[in-house]
Amino acid sequence: MRSRTRPTLPTLLACLIVATSCAPTPTSDEEAPSSTPTASIGTVEVTNYPLAYVTRRLGAPLLEVSFRAAAAPDPAYWRPTADQILSMQEADLIVLNGASYESWLDEVSLPTSRLVNTTVGVSDRLIAISGTVTHSHGPEGQHEHAGSAFTTWLDPTLLVLQARAVYQALAARWPEHDARFADRLSSLEADLVALDHELELATAGAADTPVLFSHPVYQYLDRRYGLIGNSLHWEPDQVPDEGQWAELDHVLARTGAEWMIWEAEPLPITVEALASRGLRYVVVEPCATPPGRGDLLDVMRRNTEALPPAFQASGG
Repeated sequence: MRSRTRPTLPTLLACLIVATSCAPTPTSDEEAPSSTPTASIGTVEVTNYPLAYVTRRLGAPLLEVSFRAAAAPDPAYWRPTADQILSMQEADLIVLNGASYESWLDEVSLPTSRLVNTTVGVSDRLIAISGTVTHSHGPEGQHEHAGSAFTTWLDPTLLVLQARAVYQALAARWPEHDARFADRLSSLEADLVALDHELELATAGAADTPVLFSHPVYQYLDRRYGLIGNSLHWEPDQVPDEGQWAELDHVLARTGAEWMIWEAEPLPITVEALASRGLRYVVVEPCATPPGRGDLLDVMRRNTEALPPAFQASGG
């Protein structure tokens, strides 16, 4: 048997000093991870930017929120890849807009118990689209407008209800953080109620002022604020063809509109041709994709600043 050498006293003292210096420093209850959690407690997949904004307002930084269509020109016509579907299948929750937004949903397999359709509770307030319109939309090629109008978030009162649906799903999945989610929801609702009031003021003259929409995405804005709107199917980065100009002339003769609301800045040649017909324009961003500046609320507030000239008295 090999003999063991008993450690000397100096050696024992040295080991004790090293062990003490490497031990973790005790923390107070306020500093403990359990009191102020910083690590992610779960993952949430979302299908459009407004829902990403809402979910992050309610759950960040506790939750990892993934919006995989962020780089798509129009997330409403994005389709997930096989790898993206696998990632979505592994998420704790998958937050959907509903209202015909996720046209790909029936073609993939996702866990139904983790799907959160944020408009299922407001189905009676969704706007049905009569008929089907097919047209080109930039690099994504042709697509159809059918089913329900899906830009529900352009009505802040509907977005409040969608936010409540997200909150309920988060609180059910992580009940230990219910109070935190509820506080965030109250703050978000206050912001959206204020936005709704600002939009009411910005469109105060809507009842007497017909306007044109460059694209059929403003249905909920139109209904909420009593606009007299007529939609075309124009893209800001494309020059309208002769048929589109003929259609516009027909609509102008019928409505007498003097303003056109665009999703983004139209081409200068288009602006010039509109001006020759007595049409001015404003840009009201639907904000379906992450904005280059600010967040959803910032964009909507900029929209409230852009809208008033279109609803002043004729010639104003």
